[in-house]
Amino acid sequence: MENIKIVANGVYIPEIPITSEELEEKLDLEKGYIKKRTGIVKRYYTNEKIQDIALKAVENLFSKNIEKENIGLIITATTTTENLMPGISNYVQKKLDIDKCISLDILAGCSGYINAFDIAVMYIKAGIVEKALVIGVEVLSKFTEKDDINTSIILSDGAGATLLQKTNDKKIYYSNIKAEGKNNEILTCKTNEKIYMQGKEIYKYAVTKPVENVKELLSLANEDIENIKYIIPHQSNMKIMKAISTRLKIEENKLFTNIENIGNTFCASIPIALNEIMENKMLKSGDKIILLGYGGGLNTGSILLEI
Repeated sequence: MENIKIVANGVYIPEIPITSEELEEKLDLEKGYIKKRTGIVKRYYTNEKIQDIALKAVENLFSKNIEKENIGLIITATTTTENLMPGISNYVQKKLDIDKCISLDILAGCSGYINAFDIAVMYIKAGIVEKALVIGVEVLSKFTEKDDINTSIILSDGAGATLLQKTNDKKIYYSNIKAEGKNNEILTCKTNEKIYMQGKEIYKYAVTKPVENVKELLSLANEDIENIKYIIPHQSNMKIMKAISTRLKIEENKLFTNIENIGNTFCASIPIALNEIMENKMLKSGDKIILLGYGGGLNTGSILLEI
């Protein structure tokens, strides 16, 4: 069995910021309503193709003096793909000029990056690949009904990429990934239609199941939450994330958030947040973190890993 490490991260945030003040005026909402309800000050929209912003996140990763050699797997998580085939991962493989590589895209709702990350780790631990590129990317603005207050004030576009590699260093890794299909109608997006979200039901799910999932993960790893440096959740809604920290009985600053200036980017939210943490040197070797995904599916998943 191989151990894994995070080699580097890369992101792409579009250039067009959409402020909450702009949306409040457009939707005839009280000033400050969006920040109070969601914690979001601005989000970003793009007119670019989703595969192109995925590639830009990957190019940002490789701009940090990272070698492209020996990438054996590219896996992309998204909910807003434009082409059924070839997939985003195939597009990235072509642009990187990688001759032979496993390339696949997955649909697992907002928790997709967690699922993709765990699949990549399994390929590495099985000795099938040495390096794996995990991408989370969304162009949610193209799937958002502009007058729908449940989605338009929250959703944002962006991409994040993470390069994983096998290592001889001893690093702990545990995952706890589950799906519950019985209530999957509360967050949906059909082909050529807009995202539909039942806000109240999503809130009930998001403040309970992710908390249960993290507690199960800690029990599985025989780990105390006090030993976790950061929990990096899907950046869903500030109220939801504060409720999660309260129910886990942790200080709010242990649950890392950047939704205020990024918005909710579904599958891209965790890699974007992870990149911010690592770019700001908030982690050191040996630190333990938890990545926490939850959303459409309903899919819930958490990963405990050592940096």
